[in-house]
Amino acid sequence: MSSPIMNKINTIFVHVSDLERSVKWYAELLGQEYDLTAVERPVYNIKIAEHTGLTLDAGSGSIVKKQTSGMYPIFNFHTDNIDESYVYVKELGYDMESEITRFDDFSFFTICDPDRNIIMICTG
Repeated sequence: MSSPIMNKINTIFVHVSDLERSVKWYAELLGQEYDLTAVERPVYNIKIAEHTGLTLDAGSGSIVKKQTSGMYPIFNFHTDNIDESYVYVKELGYDMESEITRFDDFSFFTICDPDRNIIMICTG
């Protein structure tokens, strides 16, 4: 059967409690420049390569999103060098959720953003 829904992820929404703090965190993680004076509620789009976007969503108006903590990663960022990435994230002082886990063809570690969302950094 044919579906009108495309086999493509367009945008990932990450719900955040403090938009400026989250913009700084994600931009620094990805080595991007940012201008906190240009950040306006309710959302901020992080520049991502290819097709999928990343939108930090603090909610509109007087809504204040509460921090939540999941048990599993909500998405991953790719790296070609897991060891270099691990050192970089540690140097940023980010919360490490796990050490590097290695398999024959895949390695990963997990970190927590300011709202305790778990993000995976992986080679696959």
